[in-house]
Amino acid sequence: MATRSTAHSIDEYISGFPPKTQQVLEELRALIKASAPAATETISYAIPTFDLNGKHLVHFAGYERHVGLYPAPSGLEAFKEDLKPYKQGKGSVQFPLDQPLPTDLIRRIVEFRVAQNTGKA
Repeated sequence: MATRSTAHSIDEYISGFPPKTQQVLEELRALIKASAPAATETISYAIPTFDLNGKHLVHFAGYERHVGLYPAPSGLEAFKEDLKPYKQGKGSVQFPLDQPLPTDLIRRIVEFRVAQNTGKA
């Protein structure tokens, strides 16, 4: 997606991508849902977002060659050693579409953000 999304739901957002990207985005979405079952889905900053207790938990997005995960800077800092193999930006990490998602790592990041959000960190 080269232009900023105007999607109003995560389903609508994901449907705008090629099938392979859709598959990876759905896998990432399901992983976040399983790791944060009390979180609610929304669109914020024009990308899919999971909120918990009225605060953003994590965002994710699709691109031509990768999917991005945005777990707030604290979610990246806590896992910086595990994330070394992946390209990162301020508050984001990129997972290439041609590689399997690091599901255990993503699960741990989301669970860390849940603990932060609920004051159990």
